[in-house]
Amino acid sequence: MLLSWLRSAPKAPHKRPARFRPTLESLESRVVPASPHFLYANASLTSTGALLVSFKEAGLGDTVTVNYDLTASATGQYVWFNHGGNKPQGQPFQFGPITVDATGSFTSGKNGNITASLTADPPPPSADVLAAGSGKNWTLKGTITYSGITLTDTTFNVVTTATPTTLGPTTFVVPT
Repeated sequence: MLLSWLRSAPKAPHKRPARFRPTLESLESRVVPASPHFLYANASLTSTGALLVSFKEAGLGDTVTVNYDLTASATGQYVWFNHGGNKPQGQPFQFGPITVDATGSFTSGKNGNITASLTADPPPPSADVLAAGSGKNWTLKGTITYSGITLTDTTFNVVTTATPTTLGPTTFVVPT
């Protein structure tokens, strides 16, 4: 009898829990947005009087092409020297301040970093300077100082000042 009572009792409907169905997110919503910043920008001079800036920028994202612009103010002079290494009498040919610049494009690796260098050449001597030593078989030397050395990531509009901010004076032989 007890069994009949158990069997005759209405059964409560068995409710299955709703299945968990995760939704898929797009990759774009999961990727952390780029946060570009320079880790360093070191300025130095080459033996030809050129400005060399080596830099590293991070936070770019993977395989991103970035454009850079290097600018600086250059001042200096050009002087002709005779075979004995002596400077002829007269005033040296002064120049500047004049803006020198260099541009370049680089692509980040899988780690989102770019490590590269840009080189800005010194301003060339004017025609007057070249004419002054023409036909004399003398050596033209330049002395140059760079200041206000700035590197700009023009893709993300990030700017840094190179270290040191002023370089020179340095003397170099000008190829003629």
